[in-house]
Amino acid sequence: MALILIVDDEQDLAELVDFNLKAAGLETAVAHSGEAALALARQRRPDLVLLDLMLPDISGKEVCRRLKSDPALKTVPVVMLTARGDETDRVQGFEVGADDYVTKPFSVRELVLRLKAVLKRSGAGGADAGPRLELGLLALDVTAHRCFVQGTEVELTALEFRLLQYLMSRKGRVQSREQLLSDVWGISSPLETRTVDTHVMRLRDKLGAARDQVETVRGVGYRMSDQSHP
Repeated sequence: MALILIVDDEQDLAELVDFNLKAAGLETAVAHSGEAALALARQRRPDLVLLDLMLPDISGKEVCRRLKSDPALKTVPVVMLTARGDETDRVQGFEVGADDYVTKPFSVRELVLRLKAVLKRSGAGGADAGPRLELGLLALDVTAHRCFVQGTEVELTALEFRLLQYLMSRKGRVQSREQLLSDVWGISSPLETRTVDTHVMRLRDKLGAARDQVETVRGVGYRMSDQSHP
C-alpha cells in the first residue's frame, strides 16, 4: 500500500484529503509544518509527498528542495498544493523538483486520480508492468522506475524519468519544447520553455555515455536517437 505524506497547515483541508486518500485505499501520514514533514519523511520514506506551498515555518519550495537533496528521499515524487495558480509559481515549483501541481480549490476526486497517476508513473502505485523500454545504451524498467545505462543503474528524479520515458517512447521524432512542456510538465505557456532546457541538461549529465542519445534539434526541440555519438 502506497504511503502519502500530506503536508498542509490547514487542518480541515488536511483531514479532508486524509479521509479521501484512505477511502481510496492509500496509507497516509499528516504534517502541519515543513520541519515536521521532513522529520516524518526521514523516519519512514513516503511513496509521494502532497506539499502545500504556504507553510508556517519554511516554504513548501524549501521543503521540496531539501527532500530532493537527501539521497534517501530525492526520488520521492512531490505534488505541490497551493492557492496560487500563477504560471511562474508552477515553474519555480518544477525547478526545485516538483512532479505535479494542484491549485486550490480543487476537486477531491480529481486530486485522488492525479496522485494515483503520479504513483503509477513512479512505480509505487501497484500498477501492471509496462513494457521495458530499451534504446541504444539505455534501458528503462517502467514499473520499478529504474534507469540503466550500459547495464549500470542511474538514479533519476520522477520528473527526469518521465521526460526520458516520453522521449524514448517517441524515438526518432522531434518533440518541440512547447510539446514537452505541455505533456511532461502540464504547462501550456510558451514563455517557460527554458525549464525544458534546464531539465534536459541535468538529464544528460546523469546519462553519461548515453547523453548524446538526447539530441538537440536547433530551433525546434529534442529527439531521442538509438545510439551515442563518439
